[in-house]
Amino acid sequence: MKRSLLTKSLAIGLAATVAATLAPPATQAEAAEGDRSAFTLAVLPDTQFYSRYADSNFLPEYGTTPFHEQTAWIAENADELNIPFAVHVGDVVDVVGQESGWRAADESMQNLDDAGVPYAILAGNHDVRNASNSVVDTDYDLANEPFLDTFPVDRAEAHDTFGGADPTGLNRFSIFEAEDQQYLVLSLNWRVSDATLAWASDVLDAHSELPTIIASHDIISIQNDGVTGETSPNGERLWDALINDNDQVFLTLNGHYHGSAKVERQNAAGNTVTQILTDHQMAYEGGNGYMNLLEFDITNGEINVNTLSPWVVSKPEDKLTSYDTPVLTGANEQYSIPVDFESRFAGFTTVEPAQSDLSARAIEILTEGFNGAPESALAAAGNEHDYVQAEGTLAHWQLTGDAGEVAEGQLFDDLAGDSDLYREAIDASGSATAQPGNVTIVDSAQTYSPSQQAVCFNDSSRERFSYLTTAPDAAVNNADLSGGYTIETFLMLDDEWAADVNGWSKALTRSGNRSLIEGMPWSQWDYTASPAALGISNLREFQWTEIGEDATRGDKTNWSGEILTGTWSHVALVNDAETETTVMYVNGAPVLRTAQETFGMSFNEGMPWILGADWVDDAATNGWHGCIGETRIVDRPLEAAEWLTARPDVNAFSAEAAVDGDTVVLNGGGLPNAEIRVDDPSVAEQAEAVMAVQADARATVGDDGSWSAQLSAAQLAEGANAEGAVTLTLAQAFGERASEAVSVVVQVADAETPGDSDEPGDSDEPGDSDGPGESDPTAPTSDDAEADGDLPETGMSAGLPALIVAAAVLLAGFGLMRLRRVDS
Repeated sequence: MKRSLLTKSLAIGLAATVAATLAPPATQAEAAEGDRSAFTLAVLPDTQFYSRYADSNFLPEYGTTPFHEQTAWIAENADELNIPFAVHVGDVVDVVGQESGWRAADESMQNLDDAGVPYAILAGNHDVRNASNSVVDTDYDLANEPFLDTFPVDRAEAHDTFGGADPTGLNRFSIFEAEDQQYLVLSLNWRVSDATLAWASDVLDAHSELPTIIASHDIISIQNDGVTGETSPNGERLWDALINDNDQVFLTLNGHYHGSAKVERQNAAGNTVTQILTDHQMAYEGGNGYMNLLEFDITNGEINVNTLSPWVVSKPEDKLTSYDTPVLTGANEQYSIPVDFESRFAGFTTVEPAQSDLSARAIEILTEGFNGAPESALAAAGNEHDYVQAEGTLAHWQLTGDAGEVAEGQLFDDLAGDSDLYREAIDASGSATAQPGNVTIVDSAQTYSPSQQAVCFNDSSRERFSYLTTAPDAAVNNADLSGGYTIETFLMLDDEWAADVNGWSKALTRSGNRSLIEGMPWSQWDYTASPAALGISNLREFQWTEIGEDATRGDKTNWSGEILTGTWSHVALVNDAETETTVMYVNGAPVLRTAQETFGMSFNEGMPWILGADWVDDAATNGWHGCIGETRIVDRPLEAAEWLTARPDVNAFSAEAAVDGDTVVLNGGGLPNAEIRVDDPSVAEQAEAVMAVQADARATVGDDGSWSAQLSAAQLAEGANAEGAVTLTLAQAFGERASEAVSVVVQVADAETPGDSDEPGDSDEPGDSDGPGESDPTAPTSDDAEADGDLPETGMSAGLPALIVAAAVLLAGFGLMRLRRVDS
């Protein structure tokens, strides 16, 4: 594994549609006309995290692993896609001494052995005991190399494509046949000796007539733009020793550097050598099962490269996320390479075209029946109050204010209590180079953040930093998180972020000194760092480091995949005391590398939480170069439905309504800080007075969940209909996000009834009266209600089900409520 950059199309936040990924590139579409002579080479990039987390993550969650699904799919489709050979480019496992990782790799590659699909496999830096650049294959203690235990030479010899191995057994060559033409594959160890290079040169000389592919773990790398490839130092050594002067070498394959890239170089004979890099380990779920299929289209003189994932299409639909795209079409992920095989290689064998478009067929097979992830239920917040109120919230900071510079001492209120943040004075910060303008409020935020503002820290480095801090006596400083916790924040790295300047900086820190915590064991790393911190590694991975409640267990960490600069991420850290795990979620998706055997959080009493810097050796250091948005700390593990990215149900509100003299009283329950509106545009045809009353009749739900509003019955009466009623509409809203409208009919005047008569026996319908002076002696009268001091009873309007017969009415859907006026 090389600590480098991930192709931008694989960043957290990727949500390309399935439809957009299913079309092959134009050159392949053109080549699809008619049959061709073609075959497919399968390439497996760094599988290290699939092996490492097979037992702890993938098998418990899915019952299988990405590595297993990759090789099973190759085996199943080898005949139809004409796959004569596969190549693994190294980093088979992540931890060379972890037996379970080798077992997972062994079982996965066994799929190819069982199906009779031959392959080359080589050792990457994670597959050898000593990966130092200065230690080469002939320096190894070969009897102590697990790679040779799991993939010994005799395992390779079982395939008839095996050609031979060097004395170490780590370097091998194979010859496979496709479309009546033989090809040589030379697979080399992570670091090779001069003796190995001499052996490899002899192999090339002995098979100079064969088109040759060289595979090794480290040949080309990728520049900081995440797209442009360049030759690595090790690759340059291989170029000089094996590639440049051997015109038969037309293609190289490697992994190691995060992302996808290609380089085309001219060899000594003036011919092009194409060099391909593929490594997806820093993507979702350690690579999300992506691999390459290279279609060798001999008829049309090109190699069509596709990047696809059998793992994605194997997942249950309810496990799919926006990252789960079966076919990638970004830069260096789907393209064509021109290769004129007949002119390049003398005596190259050609056969009659008999194959269909194998690239198109592979994508068709892969995506058949795949519907993609369910549509996201996330919605943008209507305003800054539009979030689920989480019980147990200890601190909640929305970093808002007038855009521009944040003054020293400027406060940011704690919405949950008294743990306000303020900008630490520069003189007290510990940074001699910090400037007032280094901290600003900006109108920028992640889409699903309730607050659409953030605080940005610019020109930050290890020496230059500023930060926000809680006061020494803030309640959250000594928060007991032994029952678990959820910490949420929104983060963005500045576009000018640089690993050598900003690597290992922190965004959120529970400051202190972990070495002073009772039971804390000595550690080579971060022994005097804070008890907990969220930051970014030199590889642009989010890292959460914590000392749990049981400090004797030491440091526990979570690591994300590679994070893009200039892009907002929602990060949720969820510690479950019962399962003793801390899971990091980035934009809703759990990261692969989770913290195990940890619950709660240790802390140094009285030490503040800070945003914007790290705290090591009892002092602030290493400032965050980027922006920090809304941040919340809760003393229990939350499900996603309670995160800041979730929206409360605006349809959940209730109302009580009554007419008391000249006042219409509305009150009820709702969501804290939501607005209850009485402003139905449908009453525009009524009197302007009614509109005026309604426009003023808005109430905000209090922290206790209650609200109230009063309207003038007299003014409303001016807009009453012939029956003396006015229709109002209630809605609960956060800004533009509002509930369904609920109509309420209020009786504010006497109905106009032509032909009213006081004569005994008169009625609208025969038989409605029991006769002169007769009435129901048990029925209450208006005077009875007034005498008891009660508001008039509420009844349902005619023609509606009598669901509620009381003053309290739950407003859901479009129920109508009629209020009878009582004169006083």
